[in-house]
Amino acid sequence: MRLSHDPQALRKLVVISIFAALATVLGILETLIPLAVTIPGAKLGLGNILVLACLWLFGGKDALWLIVIKTLLTAFLLGSFSTFLFSILGALGSFAIMFVMLRFARDEFSLISVSILGGIGHNLGQLSAASIVLGTTRIYYYLPFLLAAGVVTGVFVGLAAKHLIAALERLNLFEGLKQPG
Repeated sequence: MRLSHDPQALRKLVVISIFAALATVLGILETLIPLAVTIPGAKLGLGNILVLACLWLFGGKDALWLIVIKTLLTAFLLGSFSTFLFSILGALGSFAIMFVMLRFARDEFSLISVSILGGIGHNLGQLSAASIVLGTTRIYYYLPFLLAAGVVTGVFVGLAAKHLIAALERLNLFEGLKQPG
């Protein structure tokens, strides 16, 4: 993203930075929610509300930057290299699916369906990280449990993103900043 003297590029950078800060805070707050006790490894994915909003409003490149910033900040604040590995592979799996859906069939999918499939992609990415760390593919037996959690959390994230996007689109702040796909 070139800033030079472009006020719109600067506005976009500020908005994406705010999204990254909020996504990081939401990621930290969700560690206080004991969902992982019910289904180990499952999270609400509150930060993904902002990722989905960024992907919808600005497009893939900006959403990818948001994911990298959010994942790095959260890993530095809460975890270790393995935390980062799990988070980044999950986030990239989610991003890839949501990006393709919105880029090539934006009008065919609801935000909720995009979010659900993004949640499933996140789970697949995390299981891939677990497979790498543990050195076994047996971890994929856990997939049905994570898929169920991914659908439920995907609905929640999709609904929240839908309402956030609707509210943000009413602001003049986004005039001239939106990009298709």
